[in-house]
Amino acid sequence: MSEILRFAIKDVEAFVVRAYESVGISAAEAKRIAELQVRADLIGADGHGVFRLPQYIRRIKGGAVNLKPDIRLAREAPAMGLVDGDNGMGHLVMRYATEKAIEKAKSAGVAWVGVQHSNHAGPASLYASMPMTHDMIGLYLAVGNANHLPPWGGIDMLLSTNPIAVAVPADKEPPIVLDMATTVAAYGKVKTKAQRGEMMPEGWMMDRQGKPLLDPKKSNEGFLLPIGGYKGYGLSMIIGLLAGTLNGAANGRDVVDFNFDSTSPTNTGHVIVAINVSMFQPVSEFKQSVDAFVRDIRNSQRLPGVDAIRLPGEGSHARLEESLRLGVPLSGPLVKALNELAGELKIAPLG
Repeated sequence: MSEILRFAIKDVEAFVVRAYESVGISAAEAKRIAELQVRADLIGADGHGVFRLPQYIRRIKGGAVNLKPDIRLAREAPAMGLVDGDNGMGHLVMRYATEKAIEKAKSAGVAWVGVQHSNHAGPASLYASMPMTHDMIGLYLAVGNANHLPPWGGIDMLLSTNPIAVAVPADKEPPIVLDMATTVAAYGKVKTKAQRGEMMPEGWMMDRQGKPLLDPKKSNEGFLLPIGGYKGYGLSMIIGLLAGTLNGAANGRDVVDFNFDSTSPTNTGHVIVAINVSMFQPVSEFKQSVDAFVRDIRNSQRLPGVDAIRLPGEGSHARLEESLRLGVPLSGPLVKALNELAGELKIAPLG
């Protein structure tokens, strides 16, 4: 296992801001992106956090991202919207889309906002969780930025990890936050394993002969496996249709692999749904009911050898609390890569 180093949150955010400013992003927008990108590391989604900075910078320098986008609602009705991200940074596009969904749900009760012409935006839970601060439930869907999943029984890469996240507010208990790819592991986890020199567990990937693939540095020789077999394949398809095809965004063969292509726009599609709890029942009653349900699950009888029954989001909530106390956890190889990037950009290193 690689050594994990801890850095003050403000120092990591400041480093990310310096990097983005050096390639032409405004200070205000660089700060917004940095806050979301670093939060991914705080909650344990390290495959989608600061780890992605060199890749994002590479695509910006390659001309694949619009640094001065006109992010806007291209279509709207009281309970829906279609955001045109104008090929802007995904974090900025999704923050805008989520704010619009929350605003609409305040009066409509439920709001569905689709997104086209966006880019990779980090972990799904970032955006599903935002409506909770307004006593709303959040639902997020997206088309992944590379196809690593074939149809069930096939080998052609026509589907992505297509994530789904749902965030439900509670009262005294931590919120329920489900954030999952439709593959057993997100490809970001494969990339972080490769950077750290670690092997993958069996069950993440398979080669084209149907044998387990364990070396993450050979990931291009195989494909990710779907959750639940054919059910995960079906779920990936549906998410692709809702977040991609419905929005006029990339899906299937149109998906650009941003791991290897640093010049082409990806036309990434997302969906954010905000559900206003107060339109269904008093918020306090709902949250107390969620608490009661959580405690029933946690205190239910366990199988022999099981030390605790955990709930979705419990681990990321614990990691967030730990990171707020101890600082942002970054692996040694990642820190080395970030400081090499700093040298290329001629900015102050992280440390």
